[in-house]
Amino acid sequence: MGRHEWNSGARRWRLTALLGVGAVALALIVTLLDTLPGGGGTAGTTRDGDQVHGTPATPPGPAEPDVGWGFTHTRYSADEGSAAATGRVEKLLSRDAGLPQDQAVMGWGADNPEPVKGRYDFGALDRRVDFMRRSGGTPVITLCCSPDWMKGGRPGAGHTDWSQAALETAPTPGHYQDYADLAATVARRYPDVRHFIVWNEFKGFWNDGEARWDYEGYTELYNLVYKALKAVDKDIMVGGPYLVMDSFDPRRTENASPILKGPWGVMDQRVIDAFDYWNTHKAGADFVVVDGSSYTNDDEPLPDEFGATEKFTYVSEWVRARTHGLPLWWAEYYVEPADGRDERDGWSEPHRVAVQAAGLIALVKGGASSGFYWNPEDEKGGDCAGCLWTTTDSADGGRALPMYDLVSRFGRAFPPGTRYATVPVTGADASRVRVLADDRTVLVVNTLDRTTGARVDGKRVELKAYEVKWLAR
Repeated sequence: MGRHEWNSGARRWRLTALLGVGAVALALIVTLLDTLPGGGGTAGTTRDGDQVHGTPATPPGPAEPDVGWGFTHTRYSADEGSAAATGRVEKLLSRDAGLPQDQAVMGWGADNPEPVKGRYDFGALDRRVDFMRRSGGTPVITLCCSPDWMKGGRPGAGHTDWSQAALETAPTPGHYQDYADLAATVARRYPDVRHFIVWNEFKGFWNDGEARWDYEGYTELYNLVYKALKAVDKDIMVGGPYLVMDSFDPRRTENASPILKGPWGVMDQRVIDAFDYWNTHKAGADFVVVDGSSYTNDDEPLPDEFGATEKFTYVSEWVRARTHGLPLWWAEYYVEPADGRDERDGWSEPHRVAVQAAGLIALVKGGASSGFYWNPEDEKGGDCAGCLWTTTDSADGGRALPMYDLVSRFGRAFPPGTRYATVPVTGADASRVRVLADDRTVLVVNTLDRTTGARVDGKRVELKAYEVKWLAR
């Protein structure tokens, strides 16, 4: 999540970080209200004094460790904008009730949740959670990032440092328990949120002295958060480590895994070491979370953009074997390398959708059962290559884009627990046609930039360049 909005998506992150004066003023007001007895608008009060926002104090029953295929809210999303446009998105999502939606607790549209120790500002997070509820989504919260005072910065809502460097900083070890306490407060506030991801891409957990990930520090934080959440409710689902599964050109030897490699590249051994340490020393996990791109760290999709997606299958199989079959989530998955301007808008939309569909197929074939598409909406008034819907800043906005059809339909057709079927594909270009099927549906993807035909599951199918088709069985 972080790398692709703070690095390759830095343009969008800078806008995420720069909050306007009005937003800061509102944050101060909400903070004051939350510190008053009975404050916080529609919130109620639990026995231990924490606010419960917008739901009964009694949480729902046990949750399943899988949620399926959905998306992550970023800086711009449909919780704000024209009422007509936001309502249009709510209606769109309600049609696909249960589509999982993920939101970070700080950043990507959420304010500093605890600007001063013991004083909370949940206004923006409340708004996002309310949107997820109204639109019928399955809510997920990513517990990242950290208030300033937990990492050596100045406390106070008016002093939050929203720079990239500050958001890339983890809590200091002396504040790990404070962060776990914040996680518990969030869980009590939103008792209908049953799934929590701990941290994001090991941000701030790098050991400069040894030039490797500080997996000991992350695992210590993870374990404290895991225990704090389970103390709130043992049925809360918790997962990590949310590592970026980086790979290099297969000819590279420095930090390259001697074993985990393929035509798509070679895995970074430092990532493998970090994953293994967490997996061995974790207090527990209900699901495992990773993210990454199909292309290498040099932005090279090998052997091509479709062939590179095989990395998703390989890595997924490795993680599943390593964790003895824990449900596998991909918090982010990327198939389109950035250009020299750090943008991902060089492909046509049919091309983009086709490679994304091939990526989803590769994830499922590796055993992944949940995943989140990044960046549903772009800058207000801007173009929206790869977004799920048009920007909601005008009454005409909030209209579904081709990527929404892919993500939502994939989620409906292939939920967790799907029993997949093998279907025959024959024809001259059969090797260039990707398929995924169960007993009711076949997803067909043409990876060629020209028209082709194939016999799929006994039926003749004509496919335009980069066409994605859904067939009934």
